[in-house]
Amino acid sequence: MKGKQQSQTLLVPCDVSAKRLDVFLHHEFPCVSRSTLARLVRDGHVLVNGQTVKPSHQPRQGEQITIAWPEPRPATPEPEPIPLDILYEDETLIVINKPAGLVVHPAAGVPSGTLVNALLYHCRGELSGIAGVARPGIVHRLDRDTSGLMVVAKNDAGHLALSRQFARRHVEKVYHAIVCGRLEPETGEISAPIARHPSHRKMMAVIDKGRPAITAYKTIETLQGATLVEAHPRTGRTHQIRVHFKHIGFPLVGDSSYGKRPNAKLSEETGYVAPRQMLHAQRISFVHPVTQQTLTFEAPWPPDFAEAVRRLRG
Repeated sequence: MKGKQQSQTLLVPCDVSAKRLDVFLHHEFPCVSRSTLARLVRDGHVLVNGQTVKPSHQPRQGEQITIAWPEPRPATPEPEPIPLDILYEDETLIVINKPAGLVVHPAAGVPSGTLVNALLYHCRGELSGIAGVARPGIVHRLDRDTSGLMVVAKNDAGHLALSRQFARRHVEKVYHAIVCGRLEPETGEISAPIARHPSHRKMMAVIDKGRPAITAYKTIETLQGATLVEAHPRTGRTHQIRVHFKHIGFPLVGDSSYGKRPNAKLSEETGYVAPRQMLHAQRISFVHPVTQQTLTFEAPWPPDFAEAVRRLRG
């Protein structure tokens, strides 16, 4: 795995809201877990105005925070010769078009056959390690059954820069989705906080005390019993688009977790049964960490998404 030790300095802004240093750092670097950041603070890898502090230290405007990122450990997942649809690659990053059904990184019950295994094979281990040994290169994620564009980091400096763009909402993400029903209003914005579901731990839900989440959308085409939608997530919460459209009464076609009954009704009316949730990351735009040029990529609909649109046009 590639990556020399990185040192980085931040200034605490005037609008800081975090009450703890580890929380502030996690907001700045969401690719790194809060527990990992707290450990770095305790181990003296994080200095505030040149002094060691506790993870509970409250950041104050103007403080200088210096982080000495430790050398990453080698990745534990094994390289596997899994085909990748690569749209762009250089020494810093890779942009891929992920197929539906491919899990992003190893986890409980999925030890292999993931995007990470494919990337390790393709890059011969040359991936960033700052997100942890099980997730080399992974700056952001897509659900297993969501298709489309992802950007992957090949070194730690690139990973940190990309992660901060995501955290500061500087990355433009556009998704195409098919939702159950005739979407009304045709254009709008869903602003509803999201947190872990209180009784189903693998699901998320709109909860008053959840993290802020915003999704803008507009109708592309009204279909038979469904609507083709363009969605712009302003935040990046787990399952955000799926949860938000369920929240307003229009769950995604094929989403067995968040829309069983509406999908059963759609199948009865149209005879169409979707093989997965109809969600595709269609476009992504970000600033290259090295060249500072804005890069924009688009991915065409995969065959199953195109077939869903064709069938539901009637």
